[in-house]
Amino acid sequence: MKNIDSFTHTRGESIYVDDLAILGGTLYATIFDASIAHAKIIKLDVEAAKKMPGVKHILTCKDIPGENQIGGIIPDEPALALDEVHFIGQPVALILATSVRAAHAAKAKIEIEYEALPIVTCPREAAAKGSIIGAVRTFKMGEMSQAWSKARYCFEGRADTNGQEHLYIEGQGAYAFPIENDCIRVVSSTQGPTQVQRGIARVLGLAMHKIEVDVRRLGGGFGGKEDQATPFAVLASLGAYISKKPVKLVLHRDEDLRMTGKRHPYSSDYKIGLDEDLNIIAYEVDFYQNAGASADLSPAVLERTLFHATNAYYVPNIRVSATSCRTNLPPNTAFRGFGGPQGMFVIEAAITHAAEALEVDRARIQKQNLLKNDQFFSYGQIVEGCEAQTTWEQVEKFVDIEARRQSVAAYNETHEFHKKGLAFMPICFGISFTNTPMNHARALVHVYQDGSVGVSTGAVEMGQGVNTKMLQVVQQTFSIESSKIKLETTNTTRVANTSPTAASAGADLNGKALQVACKAIKERLVQFVRKHFNLADEALVQFKNDQIYHNNTPLNCSWESLVSQAFLARVQLSEKGHYATPKVRFDKTKEKGHPFAYHVYGSSLTEVSIDCLRGTYRFDSVDIVHDFGTSMNPIVDRGQVEGGLVQGMGWMTLEEIAYNKQGRLLSSALSTYKVPDIYFAPRQINVEFLETKTPNLAILKSKAVGEPPLMYGIGAFFALTDAIKAFNPSATGLFEAPMTHERLLMALYQETAANDSKPSTFDHTINK
Repeated sequence: MKNIDSFTHTRGESIYVDDLAILGGTLYATIFDASIAHAKIIKLDVEAAKKMPGVKHILTCKDIPGENQIGGIIPDEPALALDEVHFIGQPVALILATSVRAAHAAKAKIEIEYEALPIVTCPREAAAKGSIIGAVRTFKMGEMSQAWSKARYCFEGRADTNGQEHLYIEGQGAYAFPIENDCIRVVSSTQGPTQVQRGIARVLGLAMHKIEVDVRRLGGGFGGKEDQATPFAVLASLGAYISKKPVKLVLHRDEDLRMTGKRHPYSSDYKIGLDEDLNIIAYEVDFYQNAGASADLSPAVLERTLFHATNAYYVPNIRVSATSCRTNLPPNTAFRGFGGPQGMFVIEAAITHAAEALEVDRARIQKQNLLKNDQFFSYGQIVEGCEAQTTWEQVEKFVDIEARRQSVAAYNETHEFHKKGLAFMPICFGISFTNTPMNHARALVHVYQDGSVGVSTGAVEMGQGVNTKMLQVVQQTFSIESSKIKLETTNTTRVANTSPTAASAGADLNGKALQVACKAIKERLVQFVRKHFNLADEALVQFKNDQIYHNNTPLNCSWESLVSQAFLARVQLSEKGHYATPKVRFDKTKEKGHPFAYHVYGSSLTEVSIDCLRGTYRFDSVDIVHDFGTSMNPIVDRGQVEGGLVQGMGWMTLEEIAYNKQGRLLSSALSTYKVPDIYFAPRQINVEFLETKTPNLAILKSKAVGEPPLMYGIGAFFALTDAIKAFNPSATGLFEAPMTHERLLMALYQETAANDSKPSTFDHTINK
């Protein structure tokens, strides 16, 4: 089945927040935000702005009827600044006017005076000052002291990854409508309808049942609308509540870039130990996460970094610690991979460090240490259904690895100023919310008396095809034409207490809940068929292609006829399904448990060519063997792998978030922040579906595919370092992402750079 939104998307008929018909009396909101990263507010004067044409209200924190707080995990984020600002872009006041132009004109008239306070943008500096969020988290396994004494080779170093802008096509936005009895209905571009509902209720001082949040679809999310859609929906709702008028708030691109957080930058120190056979026997790492000015989802992101710190490798002795550091940048937030990619990058850097120092093939260490069944992850979960080695071997076979290596070596031998690089990238990614209580979902199904079906779930469609998969669940359960099924908007009134569509769990959780509801209705219909046709064995009743059968014999009864007769017989044709993922648990006091329903595996090989005179590069090919389980929609799943790969490659190469020491975003437009385009994408992306019958808890055995493919993009970085070393074997200090063209050019000619003061990653190497 093709993506069910394709038809309306390509015709420009799909509806987003900014496409909604405007109601009479609607006010347009714009945010007056902080222009300094850390300061006390000495004076805020809005009187001149209030007198501007078209301005109806200017709201500050004093106008909030409930609690001035939108922090989820930790209550440390005011909806509107009170007496201090903590990052450039922090909302200070909300302007409501009869037009967007009038609102922006009034914004320019607001006067504010600050008393500057110290600004911190570096996570290591924040940690040194004790400016951290929550406690330092540590996962341990094995006996570290004994392991180091047994290690034949030990290496230490530093690895850094930068942030990444979500750059969803549809910016943050919400349209709020006041309803009688102090109720609010808001259409929001959010991955987390319940988070928005809870945030609005908190700020307005209302019960959650007075807030209705509705989501048709998003024009992209990537995690950037999991928590960070909440403040904008809250402010639109505050405006509607105070003014008693509909209020629309849609950020311009420059506002979105300035006000919202990104993927978390990390700075990390690692130490890796290997025995004489190159088995990794010990690994330690300290992660410093740049959280930004408030917690947002940083503690949860940090936790998943720890879960994925060893990627697809077995390490018997491990200590990984992570610190969430509070800085004066916009609060960083969820991004596809949710901290996992940052953890995986560091162990790949450590393995590369060891391989280069020992002058062995990096892939040799990688392959030798891949996970096997019945081993343990550092968090206590046993390895089951492991496909790490299988996918690696399939890639080697798929690409004829020896021939590929010989081809690259021959090219490098005969080309002085052009070099090629190769890099394998295995992945192992756990599927579930690591916060156990979030692993549940509900679905509501109505079978109407004419045989058509209406479906509501907690899943949010953001381009990833989850609605298509939900439709497939209904279609396969009832065996009816897809044209008979309608996917409703995601709405907190129809489906309450939803978890956000995130963690690659949207299809699994909501699909399973939907399956429960459909099966309950189907069972009632089967019982009705048995009685109506006086059948002895209901187990032999079958639904096939809109017809009803018994023991493969047609009963001369269509789906429509059955439903119509069942309705007249007062059979219940509606059902609410509930699903809670079994087995998952995690004890944070012990840092042990079984946090994931299952793991997704895969391996890739990336080949890159670099121009050593210009410092430019092109990606020749990426070959992937991916563990889809039993894919329920290969078209959608292949698209997710290709998109995730290129987005991950962008993070590792082109996309450079830049703030100055004053906390001001420098990469604040698409002229200064580069994302992958058709010219950047690999010339060939080859995706092979791993054929496996391994049981799993995924919906219809079709494994989650949203986040895991992004990690293949890490292979692009190490393919580039491989090519750099082919030209300049003495290049050091390479483990800093992204590998932009400028950084690559400097690495190629590192020896000739005068007074290169950047510390080498290899300065701390210990050879025992």
